[in-house]
Amino acid sequence: MDIVTSRFANRLIHIIYIMKIEDVPQDNKYLGSTTIRDLYYAVDDKGQYVPVASIGWEPQSEALRITWDSIIEDAESIRQEVLAGKQSPLAYHLEIHLMTPALLSSYTGISRKDIKKHLRPEVFAALDADVLQRYADAFGIDINELKSLGHED
Repeated sequence: MDIVTSRFANRLIHIIYIMKIEDVPQDNKYLGSTTIRDLYYAVDDKGQYVPVASIGWEPQSEALRITWDSIIEDAESIRQEVLAGKQSPLAYHLEIHLMTPALLSSYTGISRKDIKKHLRPEVFAALDADVLQRYADAFGIDINELKSLGHED
């Protein structure tokens, strides 16, 4: 693997790793059992850049693991708040689907202000079937899953 750097006024501004095909990482810890692949560009024997599929790279896999562990931890904390009656199930689904009220608003057409109100359990409990269905559709689940956190409580 060659390293190419650029300097401007004695400051390093770019680091580019030029990989040969055989240097493309193939650590299958996370992506190995799926059909998902990362695409890298590497230099072949003729010096041409060619696309090369990779099943993963250890630092990237570790970063993904840490990120998902944090998301799962946050989701479990919110799930406990839902079970305790402090938040509505909508808060849990926002977290596990990695959405914000603004993003959910763009999917459902429901205002961010209303979505934030619907995070309160008493308001969520009074929602009509049409609003619940819009949320369920946005999350790709049915209304029963939306109300029950998607599994047995």
